[in-house]
Amino acid sequence: MPDSQSSFAALSGARCRVLLPLPLAGAYDYEADPALDLAPGDFVAVPLGGRETIGVVWDAADGDDGVDQARLKPVIARLEAPALPAVSRRFVEWVADYCMAPLGAVLRMTMSVSAALQLPRPVAAWRPTGLPPAAGRPLTPARGRVLAVLAAGPPRTTRELAREAGVGPGVVQGLAAQGLIEPVLLPPASPYLAPSPWTNGVTLSPAQATVAAGLAARTTEGGFSTTLIDGVTGSGKTEVYFEAVAASLAAGRQALVLLPEIALSAQWLDRFVARFGVRPAEWHSDLTGAERRVAWRAIAAGDARVVVGARSALFLPYPALGLIVVDEEHDAAYKQEDGVVYQARDMAVVRARLGDIPLLLASATPSLETLRNVRLGRYERVLLPDRHAGASLPRVAAIDLRRDKPPRQSWLSPPLRAALVETLAEGEQSLLFLNRRGYAPLTLCRHCGHRLQCPRCTAWLVEHRLTGRLQCHHCGLTTVLPNRCPACDAEGSLAACGPGVERLAEEVTGLFPNARLALMTSDTIGGPAAAAALVEEMQAGRIDLLIGTQIVAKGHHFPKLTLVGVVDADLGLNGGDLRAAERTFQLLHQVGGRAGRAERPGRVLLQTFQPEQPVMRALVAGDRDGFLALEAAERKRAGLPPYGRLAALILAAPSSDQVDATARALARAAPAGDGFTVLGPAPAPLAILRGQHRRRFLLKCRRDVRPQPLIRSWLAAVKIPHAVRLQVDIDPYSFL
Repeated sequence: MPDSQSSFAALSGARCRVLLPLPLAGAYDYEADPALDLAPGDFVAVPLGGRETIGVVWDAADGDDGVDQARLKPVIARLEAPALPAVSRRFVEWVADYCMAPLGAVLRMTMSVSAALQLPRPVAAWRPTGLPPAAGRPLTPARGRVLAVLAAGPPRTTRELAREAGVGPGVVQGLAAQGLIEPVLLPPASPYLAPSPWTNGVTLSPAQATVAAGLAARTTEGGFSTTLIDGVTGSGKTEVYFEAVAASLAAGRQALVLLPEIALSAQWLDRFVARFGVRPAEWHSDLTGAERRVAWRAIAAGDARVVVGARSALFLPYPALGLIVVDEEHDAAYKQEDGVVYQARDMAVVRARLGDIPLLLASATPSLETLRNVRLGRYERVLLPDRHAGASLPRVAAIDLRRDKPPRQSWLSPPLRAALVETLAEGEQSLLFLNRRGYAPLTLCRHCGHRLQCPRCTAWLVEHRLTGRLQCHHCGLTTVLPNRCPACDAEGSLAACGPGVERLAEEVTGLFPNARLALMTSDTIGGPAAAAALVEEMQAGRIDLLIGTQIVAKGHHFPKLTLVGVVDADLGLNGGDLRAAERTFQLLHQVGGRAGRAERPGRVLLQTFQPEQPVMRALVAGDRDGFLALEAAERKRAGLPPYGRLAALILAAPSSDQVDATARALARAAPAGDGFTVLGPAPAPLAILRGQHRRRFLLKCRRDVRPQPLIRSWLAAVKIPHAVRLQVDIDPYSFL
């Protein structure tokens, strides 16, 4: 979608429309000085109220905003930054319309680093003046080498010259004093080296090579398409889609790879370097401000050829994007719950269609939404049914906790303990999975039964014994564990109830005091460096037993890991989440897939009180497709996604009276008709979150009914007070 290069003066005289990265519904009109030669996509500085802000010149529109030309404020300046491409502007508009978000709020995600819009500081370098040495001052050999380096190439910095000529910085300064070299200011070089599409990677199996060749050909041809890479855990999906990335590079295009847990991508980055020779540009929340500024500028200029990032990387301004990959496409981490609420996997489909480029979705446990699109012929599917290098899938067995009960105040059953003993004796590694952070999920008083609850949320405080704190995992509040019960003042009566990973580690240490133990949770992994260090420890065999939450399921490859024990396989099935069974199956299948990925066979033991539950039966039988077919049939019968549509309206206010009054007003104005139903209002399961009282509506629609027009007309009939915050969630994933 090419950008118009004509000036805005030619489009609309002295008036231009500027969209600001604020929660505003549309662009504002400004006076455009023809000398600025503005065009759509240009970043500009404009006045807003009594301050100056940065926005984007938006496309010409019919008419204007009704402001008289004489009252228009002028554009202050055009910034020396790459223009926002037309495809990015169409993407901003599409996301805002579909997700019912303010246009300016979506724009803010594309220009989230305002410092990157300023010209980077130039680099001081040297070039020869061409003057001969002064009479009586012949060149020394060292100074001659410096001039030879400059004669053979472009200007160099002092450090580069000294290094390449094998001299000290003083030699360079001496040449400058002689007038033989002169300073010159250069734009800073891109920190991202160009990946080589021809660097040797791993040897692909015949099946992998066939799939990879097809994906590469589709990428080279271009045009919009969506392909699911459906491969078992350990089948080499990453190495296969790397060939499509290579094809995009060979065609002179950029490539974007989205990962659900970018901070834990150490092994992925190692594989990328092995295949392409350099690191890609990264985009995630752990980058410093300076790193984000450099990355944004390089991406917008097209210098960053491959970007790996979290979901927000989808909104960056790529001038030449040729391929998008969504790895682990089923992962719930692709759903953004705050601010602009969107599903990055689904928005990636839109971005690929608008850019007319291929999209690859990779997963061992594809989502029901993706599988339905495959069945309807909207997506293609390629299969990788075998593990790489002949490795076998792990054996899965369920441990019935009704029969094989753990000892009192313990969480590991006798069969799982025996398996750990055997694995340790064989010198192999084990993984214990419990998707619950901290030491204990609940602390109560043995004397009066009082439970320690967050004062700002409808949630229990979680004890973190490693830090000696109680924490709310919803608002982040932390406090110390009191010595006395806040309700009855009994001393020493507070007791931890239930296990978290820290308590599990305490039990394992007591059982296996000589085992080398490590924890892998979002509390213990502070970022990419910490993750890389732990992965290296596992690969080197310096850890015998790893205990972790769901982040251990994110694509890690531990060749010596042969046993996975799931401590509470039923945990994710609790609650009213319509995707609970699907998510539990995906998570347990993924974490079980960490076992036996090399020459040593693996096994997975699931501790459960419900071995007859369809999720457990499917995991034990290895019947993924049977489970997904059953789950799809139940969703279809109930008219739930992907066979129906949902949209949530969440109200929040500091006062329960305020939020209830607004909820009643919305209920009175609720639409009625064929093909949809309005449910609510009802208190949210987290009825108080961060001090805000919350009520929910749920709009349930037939697949052929779009919820957005219904919601727009509904909200137009009700005035929402300023004290009440309304959030619209199209295609909700969380129902808390």
